[in-house]
Amino acid sequence: MRGAQQARRGRWLAAVFVGAAALTAATLGTAWADQSPVPTPVPRVAVPAPAPAAGPDLGAATGGGLHPGVQMRTAGAQCTANFVYSGGGKTYLGQAAHCSGTGSANETDGCTSKSLPLGTPVEITGASRPGKLAYNSWLAMQGAHEKDADACAFNDLALVEIDPSDVPAVTSSVPFFGGPVGIDTDGTTPGERVVSYGNSELRGGVPVLSPKVGTSLGDQGHGWSHTVATVSPGIPGDSGSAFLSADGRALGVLSTLNFTPAPGTNSIGDLAKMLGYARGHGAPGDLSVTAGGPFHGLGLV
Repeated sequence: MRGAQQARRGRWLAAVFVGAAALTAATLGTAWADQSPVPTPVPRVAVPAPAPAAGPDLGAATGGGLHPGVQMRTAGAQCTANFVYSGGGKTYLGQAAHCSGTGSANETDGCTSKSLPLGTPVEITGASRPGKLAYNSWLAMQGAHEKDADACAFNDLALVEIDPSDVPAVTSSVPFFGGPVGIDTDGTTPGERVVSYGNSELRGGVPVLSPKVGTSLGDQGHGWSHTVATVSPGIPGDSGSAFLSADGRALGVLSTLNFTPAPGTNSIGDLAKMLGYARGHGAPGDLSVTAGGPFHGLGLV
């Protein structure tokens, strides 16, 4: 999630493993790094089994190139890229807006939280040159004096422009699963399956731990966010990673880990809403998600 300070990393590791083991326990506490607004209580929904230990190569190789799932660092804060975007003749990788935040861990209201400025360099694993922060929803909302509380709470998207010299190395397929094949525009209902690919450095570079499968527990914030339970849950460093619906459409961007009222669940910002906002507030008007080829649910969704 929001970039790890070394001093907090030990506490994060403990919270991650306790949270994953106690996914359905009545544990109380606050979410590390990104404390989200408390969602409406959600129904119990069975979570699917973990992804298998190995899967086919579905496009983007995890060992090289620029693609969804690579690590990105903004002023030392490590997050995970979600999708590849194009607009205005340029190519972008997406990350969470809070990845460039400069405030404390519990400053999550995008309409008041501080951020590094546009143009800030962003290191991208596999790139020969840093990208640069080209759009940040927090900065956009503050510039627009946004008053919609749901947008302020859940609009969490940033775009990092890829240096032209690195554009030939970009592939848009999500590792392991493939896709996206389009954008999900109708949100989720409890019980819908979802998949994701996180790449937190806390996994120690073990790729079989990156694919995640799970279940939506429903929408919140009038569709701006979706609560999901995955095996395993998103952990610090997974922030910004891509979520896809069961038919391979780009659904959302990982934003927070929730400890209450459903311990170990995540909140993901709705991509369709965040893209619509971006197009009207400083991002290119033709901004779009780049399709990633066939989606393979592998029997998991």
